[in-house]
Amino acid sequence: MKITILGSGTSTGVPMVGCSCRVCSSDDPRDKRTRASLLINHQDSNILVDTSTDLRHQALQNGLSCVDAVLFTHSHADHVNGIDDLRGFYFKHKKIIPCFASASTLETLHSGFGYIFQEQESSGYSPLLTGHEIHAPFDLFGLKVVPVPLIHGKTSALGYRIGSFAYLTDCSAIPESSRPLLEGVELLVIDGLRWTEHPFHFNIDGAVAAARQIGAGRVILTHLTHEIAYSEGSRLPSGFELAFDGMEFHHWPG
Repeated sequence: MKITILGSGTSTGVPMVGCSCRVCSSDDPRDKRTRASLLINHQDSNILVDTSTDLRHQALQNGLSCVDAVLFTHSHADHVNGIDDLRGFYFKHKKIIPCFASASTLETLHSGFGYIFQEQESSGYSPLLTGHEIHAPFDLFGLKVVPVPLIHGKTSALGYRIGSFAYLTDCSAIPESSRPLLEGVELLVIDGLRWTEHPFHFNIDGAVAAARQIGAGRVILTHLTHEIAYSEGSRLPSGFELAFDGMEFHHWPG
């Protein structure tokens, strides 16, 4: 199983529009962060986690020519507003893509992007996605996908676990009821927004504490703001790293 962090940035991206801070003006390519998303490749199938605002750019940068399924974490704009960029994959493959999400996320997607799920009368545009509500763990291309309910400020989101890998973006807390779902995770990608606190996201100290409770041996902090330069990863404890766009892992799914 190959895992690629397509986007490691927060909702504004980095550089942020109108900002010339030390990180936004950095020459380090790892400080150039598109909106958070992930790609999982397994046995020639590509599973996209979220349709980030920057999906077109991410697909071109990473040579992504096909998407076989989409997992949505939640319905915030930076995680869904690239949904139209799936159209290019349809033009090439003429295949409607299954997507998986919570009931509330599917409801928001259908409300805001109805034409993505069903052909509008006389529009001539084919739907791009079929929605599947997540109720429990499910199988996808030979992988067992375990949804992990998360607290995201005053709202909720889903993380996903596949084997000993887990992706927990956009969270400010992990409910006690979700902790058993994360036992035995070895590779963890988790929300670590910035050094200072935030009401809807783990800051770095919060992410470190949560990851230590989970016990993962390797932890990658993602959804990063312009408050953090990639070079500051040296300040993290052993076993912790900062994500960057295009970061790849090869991980056995079992």
